[in-house]
Amino acid sequence: MPEEKPEPGGEQSSAERAETGLEPRGSEPAQPAEPVVAGRERKGMFGVSGTGDTSGYGGLRLPAYSPPPAERPYGGWFDDFADEFYAAMSDNGIPAEAIQQVTVDRGEITFYVDREHLVAICRTLRNDAGLRFELCSSVSGVDYGEDVPQRLHSVYHLTSLTYRRRIRLEVTLDIEDAHVPSIVDVYPTADWHEREAYDMFGIVYDGHPALTRILMPDDWDGFPQRKDYPLGGIPVEYKGAEIPPPDTRRSYS
Repeated sequence: MPEEKPEPGGEQSSAERAETGLEPRGSEPAQPAEPVVAGRERKGMFGVSGTGDTSGYGGLRLPAYSPPPAERPYGGWFDDFADEFYAAMSDNGIPAEAIQQVTVDRGEITFYVDREHLVAICRTLRNDAGLRFELCSSVSGVDYGEDVPQRLHSVYHLTSLTYRRRIRLEVTLDIEDAHVPSIVDVYPTADWHEREAYDMFGIVYDGHPALTRILMPDDWDGFPQRKDYPLGGIPVEYKGAEIPPPDTRRSYS
């Protein structure tokens, strides 16, 4: 019986084309020799010291935790999705090395992405018939602290309304080179999210149509959610009275 071929103009996903021999299946990226660090040791309730803490949590010590690189099988729908994803990357000329690491933790799958290929990967995830991640529901920043390599992370939550799936993309950055391409051209919903991550963490989204502060005044110095930002804040005027910062109000022996 002759092999059936797809109808002219019919849409097939990358994985389906790979199965029929119409294109090679994309190779799965090798896991890095050094896993991505996404955690640090915690001391006290909020990492604060020297403020006369009376909460009883000053001596709390929690070890650093980073989800380890995941290995096949990932479980659930993750494996079928990964096959489709890697095949689509190959179909669009994106090298396997663009995915630096894959983790599965707390029921979520995360792909650590090389920033140079972030926009192409997002466009592939949105457009491929077998992926269809039409919505970027969140772009946020993370600062893991001074003792963590590539301490700044830009995190993306993508949702497929077609297949009812959610994944995470994550880009790691050095604080001295905190630049990542904007994905607003692919996901317009990322506009204000990228502005907030820039305002709070100082992550510069290159190509953003209007990368300005969104919460702090335009002339504000520093990025309030970085770990090295002073916790005490500034004096606040309220109903004619000046309220000093929390760390200068009083202290305990």
